[in-house]
Amino acid sequence: MSVNLSIKNAPDRVVQRLKERAERHHRSLQGELLAIIEAAVEEDRPATPAELLAEMRRLGLHTPRESAAIVRADRDGH
Repeated sequence: MSVNLSIKNAPDRVVQRLKERAERHHRSLQGELLAIIEAAVEEDRPATPAELLAEMRRLGLHTPRESAAIVRADRDGH
């Protein structure tokens, strides 16, 4: 089920920047707003096991020891 959303009293400068962004992405203003909202809610969801595995492979991790070393270095600011 789809729902209509409305944003009231949006400042002119925000609307203008959104219109410019929509134009850069070859979207309507409505399409750009929906894309922004979809991206925002996508960021809030936990990673799936497949996404975690893909990230581990991207980082070249093979053992828990390597993972621990990366976390330790990040924590220590290296």
